[in-house]
Amino acid sequence: MSFAHITTEDKQRVLQELSAVKADFASRGFFPGTSGNLSMRVGPYKSDRFYFAITASGKDKTKSTPEDFLFVDQNGQACEATTLKPSAETVIHNEIYRLTGCGAIFHIHSVFNSLVSELFWERRAVPVEGVELIKGLGIWEEEAVIDIPILSNFADVPRIVPEISERIAERIPGILLRKHGIYAWGNNAFEAKRHLEAFEFLFEYVYRWQLLNK
Repeated sequence: MSFAHITTEDKQRVLQELSAVKADFASRGFFPGTSGNLSMRVGPYKSDRFYFAITASGKDKTKSTPEDFLFVDQNGQACEATTLKPSAETVIHNEIYRLTGCGAIFHIHSVFNSLVSELFWERRAVPVEGVELIKGLGIWEEEAVIDIPILSNFADVPRIVPEISERIAERIPGILLRKHGIYAWGNNAFEAKRHLEAFEFLFEYVYRWQLLNK
């Protein structure tokens, strides 16, 4: 199915859901200095053909305007005539969608996710053991032990893409870029938001636990 055959109603639903998430996250200070990006898939999915809405580059995410989002294809190319540019990190969204078939991806910057990414950089993963909020990631084992992958953060964003396919973990719906931020995904906006909130709690917990046990 081409982008032109996706219904207007589906496109509007995606934009409305993204706008609501953007407003929520902005109210919590998740987008300092226009950072961060949000995307949500629309229409049928094939690993080599899909479409999604993503935040436009350089916009103030505390404001709501008609220029907040644009639709792109699996190569990050705009699907409609527009003067907007997609986020510089669109290639990361492309790769996550290709590998997972998820429905939404949310990326934010926070102090704690940046701190733990550096704290555990040599290990290349943030270890979390037995914390209740692991269940927020859909992992229900008692006293579960997980490792959240940490990837390199290159200024040349496409250089990050090969690491995604190498390091992505099947049951962990997120990747952390070193001193950059978390990408969390889910089957839909609700699930991606839940996963992101769980990650943020776990990062703060792990960092504070490390300080207490020094």
